[in-house]
Amino acid sequence: MTGDRDSGGGQKDARQDRLKLALRENLKRRKSQARGREDVASEPADGPLDVGSPDDAGGNEPGH
Repeated sequence: MTGDRDSGGGQKDARQDRLKLALRENLKRRKSQARGREDVASEPADGPLDVGSPDDAGGNEPGH
């Protein structure tokens, strides 16, 4: 790998910068997607689907 050190030092730095930028953008995108999933996951808990589940003591379960 001595050829990498001798020539293309500027190219190596530019490549590193591009990789850093790509990783940063990827991280931002993944965080944004995770926030979107959290928002969707929290909506049903606030809605009417949570009311009267059969596991509740006061639920409409046959035989009780």
